Amino acid sequence: MQKARDVLTPDHLSMLQVIADSGSFAAAARQLGLVPSALTYRVRQIEDALDVLLFDRSARQARPTEAGVELLREGARLLNDVEAIAHRVRRVGTGWEPQLTLSIDGVISPTTVLELVEAFYALSPPTRLKLRDGILSGTLESLIAGHADLALGVAVSPGTVAGLQQESLGGMLFDFVVAPHHPLARGDEPLSDAELREHRVIAVADSAKKGGVTMGILGGQDVLTVDTMQAKVQALLRGLGGGFLPEPMARAHVAAGRLVVRAVARPARTVQLHYAWGGPGHSVPGRALQWWLEQLRKPATRRALLENHQPV
Repeated sequence: MQKARDVLTPDHLSMLQVIADSGSFAAAARQLGLVPSALTYRVRQIEDALDVLLFDRSARQARPTEAGVELLREGARLLNDVEAIAHRVRRVGTGWEPQLTLSIDGVISPTTVLELVEAFYALSPPTRLKLRDGILSGTLESLIAGHADLALGVAVSPGTVAGLQQESLGGMLFDFVVAPHHPLARGDEPLSDAELREHRVIAVADSAKKGGVTMGILGGQDVLTVDTMQAKVQALLRGLGGGFLPEPMARAHVAAGRLVVRAVARPARTVQLHYAWGGPGHSVPGRALQWWLEQLRKPATRRALLENHQPV
C-alpha cells in the first residue's frame, strides 16, 4: 500500500478539488480527460493510503465527507504554498536574496526603519526580511558573525575585518536627562562627576555575546541595566535614575516636561554612527541589499534614521 506522502501530490489534490467542484465522478472524469473507472481507482488509492473515506458515494453526487472537506481545505493551502514557492524560486533566480537580515541599534528610529520596510515590500520582492535588535558592539557583532547582512547604527570601530565596508550615518548628540521629580533635576549646573556618582544611572546592556562596551557609567556608580532603549526611556520617566539619551529620542519628552536636560561637567557626548555590510563569507550584494544601500546613500534617509524618533 502506498504511503500518504506518495499520494498527496499537487496533481492528486487538484483532482480531488475538481471532483468536489463538479459534484460527481463522471463530470470530473470528463473535465480531466479520464475514464470514470480510472478516476475512481486513483481516489481509492488515496483513501487506502489515508485509511479514510473522502467522498460519500451513497448518492449520485460525490459529496466530500468531513475528512474530505479537511483534506480539500489543507490541500488548497498546500497548492497555494507550492505556487508561492515556485514564484519565489523564479524571483530568487533573478538575483534576489532568499532572506536579508538587518541588525539595528536601539538608537535608530524604528519608525523610519518600518517606512523603509514598507517601501521595500512595495517592490513585491521574493526576499524575506528579518530585523534584529542590537545595542553598541552587539549591532556590529551580528554582521561579523554572519547573523546579519546589514548593520544600522554601528557606534564602535570594527577594526580590521576582511570584506567589511561601512559608511557614515552621521553624528548623534546624547543629553543627560532625568525626570522632573528626580533629585538631580534641581540645583546648580553643570553637574560634576562626583554628583552624578551619588545617583543611579540607567544603562542599556551591550547585546554582544562576547565582551561588550559600556558608555556613560562612572566607576562605583549604582547601575540599573535594561535590555532596550525603550525600557531605558521608561525607567528615566519614572525617576529610577538618570542617564544619557540621544537628543532626538529625548526631544519630545523634554518639550512635554516629562524629562529635564541637565548640563554636565564632562565634555558634550556626540557619537558617530555608521552603517556596515559585508565581512567574512559575504559575497557580492544581491538586489535586496543593493536596494537598502541605495536608500542609505540618500541624506534624507540617513537623517531620518537618526532624527525621526516618536515618544515611547
